[in-house]
Amino acid sequence: MAENDPEVHPMEPTEAQPKTDVESASTPSEELRRRKNKRMKCLGCVAVLAILLTAIILSFALTVMHVKNPKFRLSSIEVEDLSFSPSATSPSFSLKLEAELAIKNTNFGHYNYENSSITFAYRGTKVGEALISKGRANTRSTKEIEITVDVNSSNVSSDSNLAGDLGSGILSLNSYGDLSGKVHLLEVFKKKKSPQMNCTINIDLVNKEIQDWNCN
Repeated sequence: MAENDPEVHPMEPTEAQPKTDVESASTPSEELRRRKNKRMKCLGCVAVLAILLTAIILSFALTVMHVKNPKFRLSSIEVEDLSFSPSATSPSFSLKLEAELAIKNTNFGHYNYENSSITFAYRGTKVGEALISKGRANTRSTKEIEITVDVNSSNVSSDSNLAGDLGSGILSLNSYGDLSGKVHLLEVFKKKKSPQMNCTINIDLVNKEIQDWNCN
């Protein structure tokens, strides 16, 4: 008995359903949203970068480019060959001082200074002078300068208070001077700076030594 073959019906082609207006409009809308988000992220990165650069520039300006006046001080001093006479008629003193000066440069650039001098005075009268040759204090370092100066009362008036001061056993002197130079930054920028020194020195005449000294 012959089997009945089932009838094969060819599948009818399905027609693509047209997209609705909502579906067709949603795709470009999402694309615009994604682009907008990307732009916002880029703008955020640019803003953060600008803030970082501003902070770096400000930090650089406040530290490296901020030039301070170097400090000029008397760091040590000793008495040599001291002699004095507290005579009321002709008081006098004569001594040699060996001292060390310090130029402290805290800048991010070296400091070049010109020839200068340090004056030693008794009650406003010059009694000695030391010369300082031009030189350099390196970046963020201290330059030490050794000086030797002869000090005497040859220029002091005979009617001064010298006899009384010598009789007290303590001789007070002032030491002052300044430097003229420039701080060099990055070998491009140069800033003029003139540090000053003003010190009071008390000398013990009996023990022939420095009692104390103080610098402003």
